[in-house]
Parts: sequence; structure tokens; C-alpha cells
Amino acid sequence: MNIYVGNLPYSVTDDDLREAFSQYGSVDTVNLITDKFSGQSKGFGFVEMGNNAEADAAIKALNGTDFKGRNITVNQAKPKGDRPSRGGAPRRW
Repeated sequence: MNIYVGNLPYSVTDDDLREAFSQYGSVDTVNLITDKFSGQSKGFGFVEMGNNAEADAAIKALNGTDFKGRNITVNQAKPKGDRPSRGGAPRRW
């Protein structure tokens, strides 16, 4: 299951997330989202766990908890197609 983790402190590393989630089961991948120009964290990321029961346990245990000074949001990630449009004017090339 792909898990969204939001409201992360900018100082959090992949290893920090892996350590937190591995308490609930096997972590396949961790992907912190960073700005492509500065490399600075954007304050959210994704954790992939192969076992859905372990992923559900991690979500229930970690959602809304303090993680390095911030209350994080943890829930099942939505596929790109299921997210609402960000709006804005259409591009005119």
C-alpha cells in the first residue's frame, strides 16, 4: 500500500521515515518529495508497505502524532487520477 505522509518537518530524512514506519512492518520504499531546483524538502512524502494490514496499523498509529515537532498527516495515498484538479486558467500556447 502506498501511504501519504504530510506536514513533515523539512529536516526529516528518508531514514527517519523508514525507521518510524518499520515499527509496524516491512517498508518497501520511502520517497520524500523535494523541490527540483533547491533540493529542499516540500514537507511531504510517500511510504510503500507491501502488507496492507501492516500499512493500516501504521496509518492508525501515526496519523495525527507528533513527529520531530510537527503533527503529521498519514493516510492511504490516492492514485493520481483520483485527485481533484488544482484549477487555474488553461494554458494557451
